[in-house]
Amino acid sequence: MREAAFIKRNQDRWKRLEQVVGGMDRISGDDASDLYIQLNDDLSYARTFYPKSPITSYLNGIAVRLHQHIYRNKRTPKGRFITFWKHEVPLAVASARNSLLLALAVFICAAAIGAVSVAHDQTFVRLILGDGYVDQTLENIRTGKPMAIYASHGEGEMFLFITINNIKVALTAFASGISAGFITLLIMLSNGIMLGAFQYFFHEHGVLTESLLTVWVHGTLEISAIIVAGGAGFCIGNGWLFPGTYTRGESLRRGAKTGLKVVMGLVPVFIIAGFLESFVTRHALTLRPWVALTIIFGSLAWVIWYFIILPYHATRRTHPVAPSA
Repeated sequence: MREAAFIKRNQDRWKRLEQVVGGMDRISGDDASDLYIQLNDDLSYARTFYPKSPITSYLNGIAVRLHQHIYRNKRTPKGRFITFWKHEVPLAVASARNSLLLALAVFICAAAIGAVSVAHDQTFVRLILGDGYVDQTLENIRTGKPMAIYASHGEGEMFLFITINNIKVALTAFASGISAGFITLLIMLSNGIMLGAFQYFFHEHGVLTESLLTVWVHGTLEISAIIVAGGAGFCIGNGWLFPGTYTRGESLRRGAKTGLKVVMGLVPVFIIAGFLESFVTRHALTLRPWVALTIIFGSLAWVIWYFIILPYHATRRTHPVAPSA
């Protein structure tokens, strides 16, 4: 688009923004936030196509003043809690979609590596899962209770330990993004290899179906959340490595802010996954298969809805497709 056409299309909105920051036009906080998002889109476009134009400096000045105006006058709305989960997290997930896809790809490749490694080296599973776990599981398989390890601790104790540990892993994967994503990458690789080795180990001993119907009762949410947490970590690394039109510091700040919202959105997911693992997984094989499958596919449907479908529609509402010039 030519610069003149770009200015003509948006100048009315920019004039209104000048009135807002100048105190001549009063609008709601939500309207101001929407205008601020649109202004940032315009500014990014101008920085890309007209980096040395006066219009870029002009838009940057309005953006700074509008940001100060919003946060100086911002009041916490009554529905802030609902808004965070319904709008802010999905928008952050949409913004981080490339990082999330990278985390998913790394995890899948790592799981494949884990499975292939166990298939070609019988000692690999002990290296990954530990001798104690492997020996105990082999004994459980011999006694006809392959997944009995999930009932080896009290339900309440197990719930607290698992939930806290999963949240710790997620926060570590996120915060490790400051290493340019390298440590986050290692965490994704280690968890993926462990899962692949774990599942192939049960396949080798003829109890894969039992393991799938048991582990994935809680694992659907737990593994999905770990992948999403890895994507949040890659947001930080991406902001550091690829600042684009922003300064490196500003790009890092934006990546960290987006990633933090994503990882905060995972806390209830880990709580539910911990509950399922502690109170339901231990009984999975005593239930009818359709019950376990209902929980598994219900969890998968929720993951797809919240982390794929909802972010897509949230982005469409916030950034409607503009008609071509």
